[in-house]
Amino acid sequence: MSITKTLISNFNKVRQRTESICAPLEKEDYAIQPTEDVSPPKWHLGHTTWFFEQFILVQYVEDYQVFNKEFSFIFNSYYEKLGERILRTDRGNLSRPTVDEVYAYRKYVDKIMEQHLPALSCDEIESILTIGLNHEEQHQELLITDIKYILGHNPLLPSYGYFKAHLPIEENEEWVQMKRGQYDIGFRGDTFCFDNELNPHTVFIEEYAIRNTLVSNQEYLAFVENGGYQKFDLWHSEGWDWVQKNENKSPMYWHKLNGKWNHYTLEGLQELDLNAPVTHINYFEAFAFAQWAGHRLPTEFEWEAANQQFKWGQCWEWTESAYLPYPGYKKPDGALGEYNGKFMVNQKVLRGASVATSPSHSRSTYRNFFQPHLRWQYTGIRLAK
Repeated sequence: MSITKTLISNFNKVRQRTESICAPLEKEDYAIQPTEDVSPPKWHLGHTTWFFEQFILVQYVEDYQVFNKEFSFIFNSYYEKLGERILRTDRGNLSRPTVDEVYAYRKYVDKIMEQHLPALSCDEIESILTIGLNHEEQHQELLITDIKYILGHNPLLPSYGYFKAHLPIEENEEWVQMKRGQYDIGFRGDTFCFDNELNPHTVFIEEYAIRNTLVSNQEYLAFVENGGYQKFDLWHSEGWDWVQKNENKSPMYWHKLNGKWNHYTLEGLQELDLNAPVTHINYFEAFAFAQWAGHRLPTEFEWEAANQQFKWGQCWEWTESAYLPYPGYKKPDGALGEYNGKFMVNQKVLRGASVATSPSHSRSTYRNFFQPHLRWQYTGIRLAK
């Protein structure tokens, strides 16, 4: 079976969208890495290109000539089986290759992919191409949040340009009552999903209630002004250490100026919208707020079982679940087996999607995951009890 025209069309759309995200940037923005977890936009452009070059062109196109032999060293992220790579913290030191060279790399790989994809006839290649497209869509969201971090930590707080804002919470707050019983969890279907959404299984959940609305900025502001960041008994020990060490007193991007709360957005500094969902908080903050409110965070199974009863997609929602494999999970063979399984430790699961999530790249079984202290993603809170 040859690669379908639809898949080739999707390849072009995904590749173009990545570059459109970078279009508002100045060249000086492309190489900055203000913290370890944020990668420079230039690196994202190169890494997502390296993925297709390494896993498809090098493996399946006869006599393929790599664009630059050094690029595998600098654009490999964490694939141990594919050779040595630079330290993650060194990505911001890549003044070379230039931005123009990286875009030339993308053009080179895209051209050869377009030339050869119609002639390739292998289910394995189609599977790798599909993974590659979903991989790049993940990096599109990271690009947006990394760009926000880069610009949001520039002392001038410059604007990136237009970006869709969070919608105000309009629904009346209600608690969705869920019955005690068995619920089906995990991906069921014949379309794409990541391996961490497999194997579908049944879980038993006790009776619980989950809120139909996200926690708003107004609610979280009450927590801040009530001294939530000064009350050690609301926090996990590690979370309290994080508060003390970093002297945190509010969510990322909040700024109190002349007695009024503002927050940095991709459109620049704006007055805090009290009706919008709170975002850019970590698991420690989400847990502490839930404690203060007299409730708790849902487990990922509770969230999935109830997801049709509320609107989601504004921000990734912290759960009380550790990122663990589902029953019967087995890592795929080869380098692609390093994609998810190796990270199943010391991370919390988030469910839903965010305003930065790529189109058609969200589903109720999707399992996002981050370490508890991280908060540069669009992350928020839904309460349970």
